[in-house]
Amino acid sequence: MQDHSDTFKVMVANLERFRRVDVPDGYGIKKGDCGDIVEIYLRIDADVVKEVSFQVAGCLNTFACANAVSYLAEGKEVGDCWQISPELIVAVLESLPDDHHHCAELAVGTFYLALNNYNRKQSVPS
Repeated sequence: MQDHSDTFKVMVANLERFRRVDVPDGYGIKKGDCGDIVEIYLRIDADVVKEVSFQVAGCLNTFACANAVSYLAEGKEVGDCWQISPELIVAVLESLPDDHHHCAELAVGTFYLALNNYNRKQSVPS
């Protein structure tokens, strides 16, 4: 861990958003080619992301990426969340190993699935 940035270390160590949500406003789950699985849960109010939580079954790199996504998304309008990209996650973490950039793609891809799930729910009449 000594070769990692402070941001990376914080994203690996912080467990406050590592939890399931029973009835999320948006939900996504994806398994990467590496075998890691990411689940993302969204709570949204007035089209603003109020809470992002996640579950990860995989490596610390994937955990750090999912956590970084959660921090970048909270407080943003749903439409602005599409600006979060794997490249942004790599830049924020600073020291994600080159051979683990797929972890950022997995985390962001799962987040996009959760956003799509939220958008579909909004278009369904009550």
